[in-house]
Amino acid sequence: MACRSACACGLAPLNEDNARFLLLALLIILYLLCGAAVFSALEQPKEKQAKEKWTQRFEHFTSKHNLSRGDLEKFLRFYEEANLAGVRVDALRPRWDFTGAFYFVGTVVSTIGFGMTTPATVGGKIFLIFYGLIGCAATILFFNLFLERLITVLALVLKACYQMRSKDGEPTRGGPAGWKPSVYCVMLILCLGAVLISCCASAMFAAIEGWSYMDSLYFCFVAFSTIGFGDLVSSQRPLYQHQTAYRLGNFLFILAGVCCIYSLFNVISIVIKQVLNWILRALRRPCGGHHCCPGNAFRRRRNLVVPSQPRGRRDLSVETDAANESDLDGRRMSGEMISMRDFLVANKVSLAIMQKHLSEAANGHQAQSSSTEQNDSFSRGVGALAIMNNRLVETSEDR
Repeated sequence: MACRSACACGLAPLNEDNARFLLLALLIILYLLCGAAVFSALEQPKEKQAKEKWTQRFEHFTSKHNLSRGDLEKFLRFYEEANLAGVRVDALRPRWDFTGAFYFVGTVVSTIGFGMTTPATVGGKIFLIFYGLIGCAATILFFNLFLERLITVLALVLKACYQMRSKDGEPTRGGPAGWKPSVYCVMLILCLGAVLISCCASAMFAAIEGWSYMDSLYFCFVAFSTIGFGDLVSSQRPLYQHQTAYRLGNFLFILAGVCCIYSLFNVISIVIKQVLNWILRALRRPCGGHHCCPGNAFRRRRNLVVPSQPRGRRDLSVETDAANESDLDGRRMSGEMISMRDFLVANKVSLAIMQKHLSEAANGHQAQSSSTEQNDSFSRGVGALAIMNNRLVETSEDR
């Protein structure tokens, strides 16, 4: 009965990747709905209170100065236009001098986009389109290269620590060949790094900008995650004590924070994918292993490597022999943490197929079909997930 219900829901015709995509889309929609409900409950009373207070002040001002409501509203619209052009009541530094423009292009290429400065001329808007296209792509490449080196260092350090503990604290040169760092361990280290950077930066912003420490932490997350609301923006006063040192520290903290949070987001995405795989396996269990519905609730893609599934050939030189697969399933069934390499081995072929298409499009011809040449074509990887995969495989095999 459970199997028939799964077929009736349209789950059977889906392959594993499509099922994961649809499940993730549904979870994101649910996440958005829950977030909207929470923020609406928290912020709407404050919004209503502020609106009522503004209405009282507006009426009091018009009656006190004998102004018509229409004239005052027109004046306020003029101020809004000036505000968009960079005019403020308080004295702030010029928005479009060289230092202000440099701060602006930094928010553009990092995709933070605070919004406190925007181009007002047609030429500036056209130039921004092309400038941002190249700059954002180059910055994302920089973040990916940073992530590659960060994962390499973390993997080497964790492996060295493991080898130091492998023989009662005595250093060893070999160590288990199949050892690899856990994705959860990497995520924990990145979390600690992000918290440390955010706390240090918040202390600086609270002391120099005059914000509360909570507002400073909020600004750090908004800036480091490249959300960039623009309600709080650092380094906007015309003059600071030790101004050069502060602007340098502001730049370094934002750069380090964005790199760290970017890496953390990519590692968290791997954990989310593990959760999705677990949910999909749970959805297949009602069938009890019977072939009562096509594809056993989800059709697997022909070239997808799935743990504990027999294959007639090796796929794209991925190290997934039966011993490793059974060991992987044993760890998953025992409830232990899934290491990053274990997870990536089960998904490397789908990534390699995407890389194959990109490689063929770039070279203008079909890639060779031999397993050796395929491995060469895919060795560099595409995107942050591929970079982490390649670096972890290299660091776990070098020793």
